[in-house]
Parts: sequence; structure tokens; C-alpha cells
Amino acid sequence: MGIIPRQADCFQHRDAADALSGTVATGGAEVLCHVLSGTGGVGKTQLAAHHARTTWETGTADLLVWVTATDRAAILSAYAEAAVAVTGTDDDRRLCTDDPERAAARFLNWAQSTDRRWLIVLDDVADPLDLSGLGGRLALWPPANPQGRTVVTTRRRDAALPGHRIDVGLFTPTEAVAYLTAKLAAQDRQDHPEDITALARDLGRLPLALAQAATYLVDLHLSCADYRTRLADRSRSLPDLVPEDSGLPDAHRATVAATWALSVEHADRLRPRGLARPMLHLIALLDPNGIPTTVLTSPPALAYLAARRTPAQGGHRPGHHIGTEDAADALRCLHRLSLADHTPGTPHQAVRVHALVQRATRESLPDAACDALARTCADALDVAWPDTERDTALARALRANAAALTSHAPSALWEPQAHTVLFRAGDSLGHAGLVTAAVTHFQDLHATARRHRGPDHAEAFRARRRLAWWRGMAGDAAGAARAYRELSVDELRLLGPDHADTLDTRHALAWWRGMAGDAAGAATGFEELLTDYLRLLGPDHLHCLVTRGNLIHWRGEAGDAAGAATAFDDLLADHLRVLGPDHPDTLNVRHGRAWWRGTAGDAAGAATGFEELLADYLRVLGPDHPTVLTARSDLAHWRAEAGDAAHAAAAYRALLADSLRVLGPDHPNTLHARRGLARCQGTAGDAAGAAVVIEELMADYLRVLGPDHAETANARADLARWRAEADRTHDGGTA
Repeated sequence: MGIIPRQADCFQHRDAADALSGTVATGGAEVLCHVLSGTGGVGKTQLAAHHARTTWETGTADLLVWVTATDRAAILSAYAEAAVAVTGTDDDRRLCTDDPERAAARFLNWAQSTDRRWLIVLDDVADPLDLSGLGGRLALWPPANPQGRTVVTTRRRDAALPGHRIDVGLFTPTEAVAYLTAKLAAQDRQDHPEDITALARDLGRLPLALAQAATYLVDLHLSCADYRTRLADRSRSLPDLVPEDSGLPDAHRATVAATWALSVEHADRLRPRGLARPMLHLIALLDPNGIPTTVLTSPPALAYLAARRTPAQGGHRPGHHIGTEDAADALRCLHRLSLADHTPGTPHQAVRVHALVQRATRESLPDAACDALARTCADALDVAWPDTERDTALARALRANAAALTSHAPSALWEPQAHTVLFRAGDSLGHAGLVTAAVTHFQDLHATARRHRGPDHAEAFRARRRLAWWRGMAGDAAGAARAYRELSVDELRLLGPDHADTLDTRHALAWWRGMAGDAAGAATGFEELLTDYLRLLGPDHLHCLVTRGNLIHWRGEAGDAAGAATAFDDLLADHLRVLGPDHPDTLNVRHGRAWWRGTAGDAAGAATGFEELLADYLRVLGPDHPTVLTARSDLAHWRAEAGDAAHAAAAYRALLADSLRVLGPDHPNTLHARRGLARCQGTAGDAAGAAVVIEELMADYLRVLGPDHAETANARADLARWRAEADRTHDGGTA
């Protein structure tokens, strides 16, 4: 009964087909109903049709009923016709027309009581409510008879769906390539395998998209490379890249773009009504591989949901208050309709979505609305982005989402001014230790700022300032100093000598001048800057206090370590008076005082100072703050210098474990901890072992920071030291 869809050309056998053939669930219970669930276009109907065809052809069913179950009326009609087939009475023929619900009831009663084998396929169930017995209606779910089997295909993932659910996903990479290759070969096409693989990847391995793209490019005699070029062209929409309705392959009922429209309508009708569609708008501009929950439940996101709530749903007016629970429930609506995957257990990548669903959603929005949406998404990212990145997984996810947003709406984030998230993303790369990537990011940002605003605009200057900073952090201190010097000239010309940005640039210039090897010049620069800060801001302003600290530091680097230690005592007194004992800058001054105390020759006193400081850092900032990890490293260093190699090694070992967890293996601070641990190993007498560790570490320094970075040079010096020490030990032993 019913018409089984013909098998698609180049049908791919998939794991879901084997799961569908199973008769026993994981717990050992017999499976009478399988539910194939997945987003539109993944091939659920084809899998069900293959199973039905195989069941019939092998003679394992005496009755096969295929139902296109898009609404209740269609299901009733199919059941009524089945009643006629199994009874053949004139009464059932009359009921089929006059009272299909009674005829359907007779068929279901027969299916419940018969000893004949049957298979009922309910294809494309749009709403489980259509099959329910709610309100005294006839329940249309097939009965649980050991002689019968039911297969359901649906985009829904409601917990109320009966039976054993089989989640149908995308083709695997191998299946996608095999399908495209066979589809093209059937038309005597032999495209390059790399182009086929790339096209499968570009289309996200969605079976429906692959089929329609293959038909389109064959019809227009395009190569896979040509099609990829059109697909990447933002001026073309998805309907422009598939066949017209009359030319759809494999009896498809809708194009890729239209496939999800009905699902969105159904999702929007679920509680909280009217929120699924605007939530999908937000998701459409972010990273398909994972969006943090905090972004989609942030105040800017909630405001967008309230303003854009579908007005016809549930009687809520746009602007009605929306809370975080409403936003979370809207995500569940999208999940239930397989429009997105919502996994709250992975909060940093809680929401995943197919890239073509995103594209179809974006293309449904007017350009102006999409631009406003992009700024909302940027606001949401900015709010969710912590000032201090203690969670590297969250920071990585936020950067990925910022990159996706920038790629989808590159111009919108520059109006009315450059959005803060553009700068946050670049700084986050640097804070994660990806300093080369940070340099590249700000090079691109500066070029974009010049293009949008011109070379002398404040936003172009801001990008230059960050670019220079990360250039220095990437190891090019001289280049950073040169860039800041050039920027200082431009800011003096356009902003004047007393502008805050001009003074900030002079501050950075002095710092990188010192890092480039000119400690005396750095001290002079900070001394001159301090004079201007005192004139403009007064002695107790934070900028004055910080500048005094940097002046002391570079005087110490210029050779006056004892004077630096003493000067930090005086500076600490002013910090305590102005800022209090727990202010981060007060703690930083204590950090500098302890360091210069050790550099002046009192290693034990430095270790004691860092030990006391660490307790306060932990209390104020928490154990995973980057500043706390740095203080732990310095404490281990001065313990080693004071002769306590065993405790220093233990401290470095614990620090390395935490750095790997918090910062990741490639962060410069993690590499520094490995180097410190090797130094303790060498100091304890195992120079050969230390050399081996540093040799392994050198490969990572070269890969992460490059050959010219100061830290790479320090590691290279350590390697030479421990090799030489190992050779001396070996020669002494053999002598």
C-alpha cells in the first residue's frame, strides 16, 4: 500500500541502514518501532525506503503500508485504504470515503490482532500531535504487535516519540566523496578527486545538497571547481545554485533552501512560541561548530529575541520580556526540529548547526536586518567575553565565533564604528600564546581600518597600536619600538602631545625600547613621560604610579638592581595609600619588589616575598589567573636560585600541569615552565637529561615563537649550557 519512493541514484549504504535492520535494542528488548530522526536532507526517507523495499523483496512482510505522514488527514487516508486492502469488504470501502477515522480504527485493530507480518512506514512525520489521541481522537500510532514493525522518519527529536530512535546525520567524508564520484561518473564526468573532496566539504556532506549540486553542475556543464566558485560567491543565493523545481533529482520535493522552511515554522509554534526563528537568526551568523550558551543567553541576545519575536505566535507582543530560560527553551525547539544540535553538557560549544541551514537563514533576511543582527551578535560576544581569559576552551570558542561573524558580515562591524569584538579577538589570540596569529589579525584589521576610515583615523591608530604590541610579543622588540615611534609622530601631529593616546603610545615606545636592548633609553623615556603625567594628572593618578614602576624597572635593567629594590619599597607605600592592599597594581608592585630584591642578590628574600605575594594573589585573583601562574613561576625560579632545587622542581612540575590545563601546551608560559623544570634537573646534577629536555623543547619554541624570539634564544643558550656541562661531566668521569 502506498508508493515507496524510488531508490536514489548512487544510493550509499550507511550505518543507519544496519541499525534499522536490528531487532534488538541495546538493553535486549525487541524493537518494534524505529524512529529515523535528523534534519531535512540527510536521507531519512531513502533509508526507510531501502529498508521497506528490502523487507518486501525478501518476503519478511505480508503487508507493507507506506504513509506520507505530513499531516493527520494523510495518515487517516492511508490507514483507511489499508483497511480496505486487508478486509476487502464493501463496508470498509464506503467508510474509506465517508468516515476515514472509523476505517483507520478498523485497520489498527486488525494490525493489533493479526498473526500476519506487517510493516508500516510513517514517512516525514511533521508533528507527533497528528498521531496522538489527544482530546478523545483516535490515536494513530501503529500498535505493538510482535508480528508488526513500524518505521518513522521525522525531523523531530521529541522525547514523546515512541520506539528506538536512530539519529541520521550527514554522510561521512568517505560516503560523500563516493556518492559524488559515482553521481558524476554516471554522466561520464571524471572530475579531479581533490575537487570532488573539496566540494563535498563545502556542502557540509549533506546528501540532499550533494544530489542537487551534482545535478545542477551536470546540467550547466560545470566542473566541481566551477561550482565551488559559484558557491563561494556571496552575490548568489542557494536557490541560484540548485536545479529549478522541475529538474530536481531523485523525486526531491523541495530545494535545499526550502527544505528547512517548514521545520522553522513548526519550531516557531512550540513553546516559547515565536522565539525559534529569531534564535536561528542569531545562530546563523556564528560558528556552526559550536556556540557558547552564554552568547545566546546574553542581554543583547535576549533583547533581540524580545524585539524579533514572531508576533503571530501566542499573542506575545514584540518587546515582551524574555529571560535566559526562554532563550534556552528556544534552543530546545530548534533541537527538537533538528535545525540545530543543542547539548547543554558542553556549554562552550552548546549549539551546533549545519552551515547550509545558516546560509539559508541569512539569505532570508534583508541586508539591513542582517547588518543589525551582526552588530547584535557582536554585542553578545563582547558581553560573554571575560576580561581575563581563565578558560582557554571558552576563549577558543569565542574567537571561532568572532571569526565566523566577521566572515559573514565584514562591513557591518565597522558601522557606526569598529566594534570592540574585532580587537578583543586579536588580543585573545595573543593572550593564548598565538602571538604570530595575533600579529596577522591586527595587520588585517589595520588594513581594513585604513580602507574604511583612512590612515589617520583613530581606529586605524588603535589597530596600529595593537599590531605593534603583538609584534613585540612575537619576538620583534626592535620592530615594535620602531612601529610605536612612527605612530607617536603621527599622533603628535594629529592629536597633540597631551592626548591620552599619544601618551599611551609613548609609554609603549619606552617599554619596547628597553625590550630591544636599550634599558637606559627606556628609563629616559619613562622619566620624560612621568614628568608629563605628573603635570597633567597629579602624582596619585594610576598612570603616574604605573609609569613610576616601569621607570624603576628599567633603571634596574640598566644596572641599578639595588636601587630598583629600594625604589619599589617607596612605590609600594604610595600604592597602599592610594589604591589599597588588594588592588592588582599594588600586588604587581610587590611582584616587582620581590624580583629586584632577588636580582640585587637576596634570592632567599625574593622567594619569601613571592611566597607571601602568591597567597594574596590566590585570594584576590583565583588559582587560574595568568598573573598567578606567572608569580608561581617566579617563586620556583627564586627557590632554585636560593639553592632549594628540590622544592623548585616540585613547584615547576605542579605549575606545568596547571599551565597545560589552563593555557594549553603551546602557550609561552607553558613552554617557560618546561624550561624551568629542565633547569632544575640540570642543577640537581642531571645535565645530560636537562639537555635532552631542552632539545625537545627547542622544537616547540621554533614552531610556536620562531627562531628570532628572545625566549627561543634563551632556550638555545640553556641547551648549549647543559650540553657543555654534560660533556664536562662525561669527560671527568672517563678520566
